[in-house]
Order: sequence, then structure tokens, then C-alpha cells
Amino acid sequence: MSTAFTLIFLVGAAPFWTLMIVAPTWRWTRRIMSSPWSATLPLVFWYIFALPRMLDLLPRVLKPTLAGWQALLTDPGALVFTWAQIIAWDLFVGRWMYLDSRERGIHPGIMAPLLVLTIMLSPIAVPLYLVVRGPLTRTTPAEPVAEAAVPVGAL
Repeated sequence: MSTAFTLIFLVGAAPFWTLMIVAPTWRWTRRIMSSPWSATLPLVFWYIFALPRMLDLLPRVLKPTLAGWQALLTDPGALVFTWAQIIAWDLFVGRWMYLDSRERGIHPGIMAPLLVLTIMLSPIAVPLYLVVRGPLTRTTPAEPVAEAAVPVGAL
């Protein structure tokens, strides 16, 4: 379980975060991150660990209680699929922030720390980004999103 827990981030998310933070202006970064599929690799782990526990999971999501979730999360496999969901969500949010910032022409030097913060504490990073993105938006975007969009069937 420990290996899966680690791999979720290292394999499923770290390469995408690295592209957005270290190579934000590289055209392949834009191309890869333009696909919503880029944020779904951690969900492979979710399926692997959640499907066998679906009979335990469904009652918890249909009628959530604190006690029910505490009981479920004592199972290491349940923690692994919960972690996978968190990592996938943070990556999806980070992907949106990256694409939005590129469209608005926000400097990558400003975005890099915000994206790192998103990896660690997205509930802090997202509102912070929303506050700073207005004043930092260029009137003429540097890279319009439509130009780099990947056709639906391309990936």
C-alpha cells in the first residue's frame, strides 16, 4: 500500500506538475496540459483500490457520516484511493490555473510558487490565485488558449 500511495503522486502527477512549473512556456507543456486527460492518471489508482471496496464505499457516499468515513479510512486501501482522488483533483485544479494564467499572460515566475502551493495546499492556493489573477492579467493575452488546443481525438 505504501508503494501505491507514493506512486500516485510520483507517476500520476509529478511529471505534469514539473512541466507546468519548470517548463511553463514550452509548447509541449501547453499541448499536454490542454488535454483534460492529463489530470486522470491518478484515477487509475482510484479504480484499482476503490472498485474492490465499492460495497463499503457506496453507503459512505450515499449517506455520509463522520463515523462511517472514520471506519472506512482505517483500511489502508481506502486511504490510497482517497489520496488518489485528492491528487487527481489538485492536478485538475492546477491544470486549470496553469491554462488560465497562460491565457491571461501571467508571468510564470508568479505562477510557479502558486502551483507549488496548489500541490501542497490547494484550498489556500486557489483563492490566492483568484485574488491575484485579476490585477496581473495582461490586457492582451500572451498565448491564447484556442491556438494551442488539442483536438478531442488527438490524445
